[in-house]
Amino acid sequence: MHIPDGFLDPWVAGLLWLCAGAAIGIAVRRARGELGDERTPLLGVVAAGIFAAQLLNWPIPGGTSAHFVGGAFAGILLGPSLGVLAMTAVVTIQALVFGDGGIVALGGNLFAVAVVDVWVGYAAFRGLRRVHGAGAAFVAGWAGITASALAVGVGVGLSSAFAYELGTTVSIMVGGHAVLGLVEGGITAAVYGYVADARPDLVLGRGGDSPSPEVGV
Repeated sequence: MHIPDGFLDPWVAGLLWLCAGAAIGIAVRRARGELGDERTPLLGVVAAGIFAAQLLNWPIPGGTSAHFVGGAFAGILLGPSLGVLAMTAVVTIQALVFGDGGIVALGGNLFAVAVVDVWVGYAAFRGLRRVHGAGAAFVAGWAGITASALAVGVGVGLSSAFAYELGTTVSIMVGGHAVLGLVEGGITAAVYGYVADARPDLVLGRGGDSPSPEVGV
């Protein structure tokens, strides 16, 4: 999922840095109002767990790779603002310490994984949670990672520096991660069910409607 350096044209990388920076800045501002929320201490725990899960990578055709992402689960458990911050920490540490994704391309990776995945997953879960909680978590996991893959596919497809055109990158990334999303959706639903049973006060729609219901940045 992570984009290496050299795959994005400078204007694409710059645009994605701008979008990611704006979204993360809004998340920081909103998160300040959630510092008293009981989910706040979970930020580090959730980030660490997702970080470990993302270490599992395998290649897919077209020069890209797939792995568990976890952004939807972060959005479900922490709320969209804290979820964005948790995923921002995960993606940044992976790039700076482990070389997973490029530095110039970091804005693109943050936008796809820390912004799109979190917000799409959170929105899907919030829209469906009253129908069926675990089912909503499954859809959230699938939708979040698929939308994230779409963002990556569009970014590299628009870049002349990458060897494949937009149609190829989008079809490969979305197709591969739509299948992977079934697995991620299942894991997201399973973990959601466990947390909902053990600590319903921490789950949106079970112990209350915190965090804030805004959907969008």
